Amino acid sequence: MGQVRVAGFSVSLDGFGAGPEQSLQDPLGKRGPELHRWFVGTKSFKAMLGQSGGSEGVDDSYAHRSMDGFGAFILGRNMFAYSRGEWTDDNWRGWWDENPPYHAPTFILTHYPRDPIVMEGGTIFYFVTDGIRAALEKARAAAGDLDIKIGGGVSTVRQYLQASLIDELHFAFSPVLLGRGEAMFEGLNLPELGYRVIETAPTELATHVVLGR
Repeated sequence: MGQVRVAGFSVSLDGFGAGPEQSLQDPLGKRGPELHRWFVGTKSFKAMLGQSGGSEGVDDSYAHRSMDGFGAFILGRNMFAYSRGEWTDDNWRGWWDENPPYHAPTFILTHYPRDPIVMEGGTIFYFVTDGIRAALEKARAAAGDLDIKIGGGVSTVRQYLQASLIDELHFAFSPVLLGRGEAMFEGLNLPELGYRVIETAPTELATHVVLGR
């Protein structure tokens, strides 16, 4: 059985994993894209978009690891859609084009049922209404011996952390101060939850920190 991991999760120096006022126009919140500069310039990210070029080196290595080797993904609803409440836009199929970057079964946490959506490249979106543990059970069945990625957003990662269901976390601390937004660590005692730093690597655009148990 594979591990449950958070990988490539960008956080500001003051602990915010997304900016405030998320919307259709600002899916990452105000100034949220600044957190991901280490990622979007890499060769791995360019390849996800079908483009050539991009930087190599440490940031690219972590970018590659953030999407490689996963047999299933779990996302909060905000990572899939801008809307809240009942599903009213049946044409909305996620923030991506017809070939999302997951290429594996992807489980969306929501309070509102919806039929699965089959995308190109092996991605199938499943909508789970009975909580984080049920989503993890479904992801384990789908992933087999491969790892499962808890893909965010902040609230989803925090829920799995608080339930002690994550084996390893990679945070990319970007040299940005947001001042407000979605707080990643507020109220969490990571050592008490059993986590310790097992790997660090600084670059110009991020300090990569891996936590394990």
